[in-house]
Amino acid sequence: MINLEDFGYNERIEKLRIENQLNGFEIGRVISEHKERYIVITEKGEFEAEITGNMRYSANSREDFPAVGDWVALTTYDSESAIIHKIIPRHSIISRQAVGQFGEIQIIATNIDYALLVQAVDRDFNINRIERYLTICYSSRVKPLIVLTKTDLIDGQAEAEIIERIKKRLNNVPVYAISNETMHGYETLKSIIEKGKTYCMLGSSGVGKSTLLNKLSGRIIMKTDAISQSTHKGKHITSHRELIVIEKGGILIDNPGMKEVGIVDTAQGLEATFDKIISISQNCKFKDCTHVSETGCMVLEALEKGEIDENSYHNFLKIAKEKSHFTSTVFERRKKDKNFGKMLKNYKKDMKKN
Repeated sequence: MINLEDFGYNERIEKLRIENQLNGFEIGRVISEHKERYIVITEKGEFEAEITGNMRYSANSREDFPAVGDWVALTTYDSESAIIHKIIPRHSIISRQAVGQFGEIQIIATNIDYALLVQAVDRDFNINRIERYLTICYSSRVKPLIVLTKTDLIDGQAEAEIIERIKKRLNNVPVYAISNETMHGYETLKSIIEKGKTYCMLGSSGVGKSTLLNKLSGRIIMKTDAISQSTHKGKHITSHRELIVIEKGGILIDNPGMKEVGIVDTAQGLEATFDKIISISQNCKFKDCTHVSETGCMVLEALEKGEIDENSYHNFLKIAKEKSHFTSTVFERRKKDKNFGKMLKNYKKDMKKN
């Protein structure tokens, strides 16, 4: 018999199960997803599940389908298969713009407590990308933790300088520096893992996420090839999301490496990530100030005085513009969908009359 508390089941989820009148169903957590077929862990074990036809028919968007991390109400039919009837309301959703489908949202994972923002300290290190991940985390009500990998490739002074750069630019985000080769920093990182809490790893391919997963889990989950001397990247690439209980009792969700991290409608996340810029902007002469060229812009004045980091300022403008464009695209798409629905409804009425 599997104890679902090991997979994060708690009083909050039990309360939601009762409130949503799901007493007649079994409860499980989605631990992996493969093209709308799901592996769900229940008290009986793992089952391959699919959603009901009604769930599929009533879904308005991809957000209405299960995702890795979801708690679901289901019915098991034999030792291997099950049907998912309902998703228990989520307390957090990490999402991004669907690649190649602007205006569409892709869910990365749900019911996350902490996100490990994994970056290698070699030539791919990029604080702009960290700010992008932070914006996603803050909008999702997920606590971010920055994990710097491959510290064996640089000396102690270079490592200290990188950490100082991060702390100077980003407020109150814990930073952990580790090496998969020397195990430097692992004890400190392991000490913060909480039993029953869910962690999600976010980062590009080749930053050491799979090796980190193996080290934290205490066993080999994914084989990783040796690091290429020319690219400093491992050859392994995670192709899907998977939820795993790790050594300290925490739950970790690995994700495919993300080349693109498109920001969705995240005003709250933007404000939290760039809180200094947002705070200064409250004193701008014009309420609709774009902070680009306006007279009386306090952000531009602070930038000129060196009170705002220039790279952070340009990253803020880029993400804010992207968010605004995404929001307007979603609005236009929903408007078209609504108009199409009305047209279809009128067509059906006309058919009945004839």
